[in-house]
Amino acid sequence: MNNKAPIVLAIDTSDLNTAISWVKATEDVVSVYKLGLEFFLTFGGEGVRAITQNTEADIFLDLKLHDIEHTVAGAARAVSSLKPKFLTVHASGGAAMMRAAADALPTTFVTGVTVLTSLSEIDVQSIGFRDNSLESAVRLASLATAAGARAIVCSPLEIQAIRLAVGDAVTIITPGVRPADVAHNDDQVRTMTPREAIDRGANFVVIGRPITMYWQQGASAMRDRALEIAHQINSVH
Repeated sequence: MNNKAPIVLAIDTSDLNTAISWVKATEDVVSVYKLGLEFFLTFGGEGVRAITQNTEADIFLDLKLHDIEHTVAGAARAVSSLKPKFLTVHASGGAAMMRAAADALPTTFVTGVTVLTSLSEIDVQSIGFRDNSLESAVRLASLATAAGARAIVCSPLEIQAIRLAVGDAVTIITPGVRPADVAHNDDQVRTMTPREAIDRGANFVVIGRPITMYWQQGASAMRDRALEIAHQINSVH
């Protein structure tokens, strides 16, 4: 993984063969592959295994678990055989729930989700958060890591504050990034470029359509696009 770009590629497709092809086209460039709730509900554990058995991909299983601690622990154990590198759990579920997930999957980076990048400040207030998105995200990240989470998902705007709060040992994964040459997309509100996010202390950035849309032009075009973004990120180091 050390020779690859710090990119988590979002595998958002309803076709399993396409998903496998995307991984194969980019696995010499991309570090981790994100399989979300839609993918998991469509293909289940067998879909995850189809990818890991046909590629060398590290998996970010983005299920965003959020329930009572007994249920979350059971869900975490249920996916343990898939050996995900990362498994997301909503930090807002509380310390006991986070600890239950971490104890159930000791070899996985249980990953605390703080405040979704799709939420604006108005959304955060309307949901009922006491503090603004930055303060809320820092508090949730601190809670999650104290309870055993080894990674955090946060918006790029919260990276620096969370890094100060949780230290260097915690992995920070950042969605809500858009390459500089891609127009803003309104499903992510609090964004910056991948290069800016890594420069502020993120370990990985989550990217989807800006890479996967090139599949229409073929596997080599998709890989070339991943390389372009990798070069954008690495140019600051």
